[in-house]
Amino acid sequence: MSSTYGEKIKISVFGESHGNGIGVVIDGLSAGAEIDIEGVLAQMKRRAPGRDKTATPRKESDLPEVLSGMLGNTLTGAPLCAVIKNTNTKSGDYSNLLECPRPGHSDYTAFVKYGGANDIRGGGHFSGRITAPLVFAGAICRQLLEKRGIKIAAHIKSIGCVNDSGFDPTEISDELIGRLNSSSFALIDENREEAMRAEVESARTALDSVGGTIECAVTGLTPGIGEPMFDGVEGEIAKAVFGVPAVKGIEFGKGFELAKMRGSQSNDPFVYKDGRIVTETNNCGGILGGITNGMPVIFTAAIKPTPSIAQKQKTVNLKTGKNAELEIKGRHDPCIVPRAVPVIEAVTAIALINLI
Repeated sequence: MSSTYGEKIKISVFGESHGNGIGVVIDGLSAGAEIDIEGVLAQMKRRAPGRDKTATPRKESDLPEVLSGMLGNTLTGAPLCAVIKNTNTKSGDYSNLLECPRPGHSDYTAFVKYGGANDIRGGGHFSGRITAPLVFAGAICRQLLEKRGIKIAAHIKSIGCVNDSGFDPTEISDELIGRLNSSSFALIDENREEAMRAEVESARTALDSVGGTIECAVTGLTPGIGEPMFDGVEGEIAKAVFGVPAVKGIEFGKGFELAKMRGSQSNDPFVYKDGRIVTETNNCGGILGGITNGMPVIFTAAIKPTPSIAQKQKTVNLKTGKNAELEIKGRHDPCIVPRAVPVIEAVTAIALINLI
């Protein structure tokens, strides 16, 4: 099993949901950069469980312990390693999953691939808990990108059938980016929060879960970033984003809507503005031919409903070879979307710092 991403800045994630701890090693960081630790912890807090009714009640402090690569607040150039202790586990809730895999989860595929040796407790290495070290790594990379004037923000674009407003595709203010970056329920139109929470509560009381979408934007990218054909910006971001559990789709700019348009509608006209070349629209999401064109890079990721639900579900018993019925115990998110927002921002930062 390999949980490593990147070539220039390489991250390796380790640990299991109910093991002693989880963590990440980051190779390739230059020495001398100052890191705002409070800023890193703020991003960790946005993702951490147990702080909102839309999330699992499992509470974890998610405080990273830096073992190497940083002296005070300064990167030393050595591999940066951080560990997060698991302090609130109930492994007994997962004992029946050794024989009866959860529908919609990796239990069955991991059982087949690893011969039943995989850690099933809390989903093991396939758990959303593994995104905590991703957020740590992304928070470090984000700060290095910000020193170059590159900023990243994401928001809940939808939960179920309830939609937020979208980013202005051509002008995204630093003020909006700052507000979203500090929010645990990130919305452009904050008036949509009540309806979204009602959608989550409706799923929770029905012993069910609900999914949604997350829109992410990057500003400050200069034209010319990306290495076609197979290391273009879309490909690198998509690879990182699909490393996040529950992501099942991604589109850049107008994405699938472009299939319904004519070229005269989808093309983004070039114009000079304040001495630089920009586009009047941004249907392409800031990327042409796998290369940035200087406009905001915008994409949307689809997040599936949490597969662990309290309703009884059909499955199979791997031990008896017969059909079975499964009732899942434990503490699970009725909606993972709000907590996934900082994770999408984090993996975007990790992808971009490799390209730059």
